[in-house]
Amino acid sequence: MDRVAVFIDGAYLDFVLRDEFERAPIDYGLFARELSGGKEILRTYYYHCLPYQSDPPTTEEAERFGRMQSFISQINRLPRFKPRLGKLAHRGRRDDGTPILVQKRVDIMLGVDLVQLSIKQQVSTVILVAGDSDFLPAVEIAREEGVVVHLFHGTVHPPHRELWDACDERTVISRRLIDRVRRV
Repeated sequence: MDRVAVFIDGAYLDFVLRDEFERAPIDYGLFARELSGGKEILRTYYYHCLPYQSDPPTTEEAERFGRMQSFISQINRLPRFKPRLGKLAHRGRRDDGTPILVQKRVDIMLGVDLVQLSIKQQVSTVILVAGDSDFLPAVEIAREEGVVVHLFHGTVHPPHRELWDACDERTVISRRLIDRVRRV
């Protein structure tokens, strides 16, 4: 079996696209295929949260929320894609009045999915687009199960050093890659 699963931490990829590639709009289906290197993709998992809305939401919050719902709906329609949504927890306000928001459930969902596919031997390779060291235990279990873990990451937002060290293969998300998957 030479099958891959692609795991995308959406918030991390958003930061990479924003800060390294001028918010380049990408074709997510093509992006997953490029990352897979031509291997069969079991599924691409996309993890994110819907944006915060106050009660009642401002016009801007409602518009942002609607755009993200539409985007998630589009992702869900792609072949072999599975969006997985966490929750945003409101943790108060900063001195300037902006809300303090924390993503919840996203990292654990990604970790559980990665471990489950590895233990069930559903994939031989995991493609991980992330930078957070919270994924270390899942990566270590996958490797113990014989799964190759290939990390794709940014440079302005490099992965945590321990995550980088724990993965079998590492590739910088390059301008060339983004240009190949750019949505026109």
